[in-house]
Amino acid sequence: MAFSRKDFQDLYPFAEHTFKLPGSGLALNYVDEGPREGAEAVLMVHGNPTWSFYYRNVIKELQSDFRCIVPDHIGCGLSEKPGDDRYTYTLDSRVADLTALMDSLGYGANAAAQGKRVNLVVHDWGGMIGLAWAARRLDLVGRIVILNTGGFRLPKSKPLPTSLWCIRNVAPFGNIAVRGFNAFAGQALTMAVVKPLDERVAAGLIAPYDTWENRIATLRFVQDIPLAPGHPAWNTVLEVEAALPKIAQKQVMVAWGEQDFVFDNHFLREWQRHLPAAPMHVYPDAGHYVLEDARDQVVPLIGNFIRGK
Repeated sequence: MAFSRKDFQDLYPFAEHTFKLPGSGLALNYVDEGPREGAEAVLMVHGNPTWSFYYRNVIKELQSDFRCIVPDHIGCGLSEKPGDDRYTYTLDSRVADLTALMDSLGYGANAAAQGKRVNLVVHDWGGMIGLAWAARRLDLVGRIVILNTGGFRLPKSKPLPTSLWCIRNVAPFGNIAVRGFNAFAGQALTMAVVKPLDERVAAGLIAPYDTWENRIATLRFVQDIPLAPGHPAWNTVLEVEAALPKIAQKQVMVAWGEQDFVFDNHFLREWQRHLPAAPMHVYPDAGHYVLEDARDQVVPLIGNFIRGK
């Protein structure tokens, strides 16, 4: 691997932890900062094409009071990046990985009876992954923060963007653009933000995706977007959507970058419908990477919300 967290030590001063996935033995890396005993946990689940680096400022905000658990999905960040012969890049695999990790850290089926609680922060594909885990562990889940993501089928009013359609359906285009030229992660450095990123932040966001082999997950995530029945992820999406009425009974907050070209106001309106009691913090001058564009507003907002202030 061409980089390590040490390359961004000042921005991302967290120790590395590795969990070997059951069965495959693949190495899933994760951040585990803050007190282990007597503190609630905060699980932060990233999407595509980011990694746990995206949550660096939220970790710093919360780590004095909470156990911050932030995994890198397989194929992302410092986790192993296997080929298709060693890993099935699907939503169900992601949920199974997250479940196995959390079980190993003491947040399994009986954790709630032991007085444990996990708060949740999700973004992009991390929404569907994290909420699928939460739907099966609702007694364990405390507060939930939603950041530019979905937890339901693609809204009927929202067409899939042409660029994503091409990546998903035109195999040569997807391979050449995403794996050959890093178009997805690279273009996100400008398309996912309104304000220019600091050069070292931009370098940190894109660092894991430095070779053809290391870009497999950024392509497979797009190819796994479930749009119709029969798709491998479809039933899991329906499961999450069916759980939203119960999720809505939790303390939930939405912080939304309004200039997101994928998770746009079509998705925001769906969240407003599913979460009628949740506070909706909308940032007109922020894009998909809302934690970058609106960092000074959103990070302390999350801190206060998780602390119950």
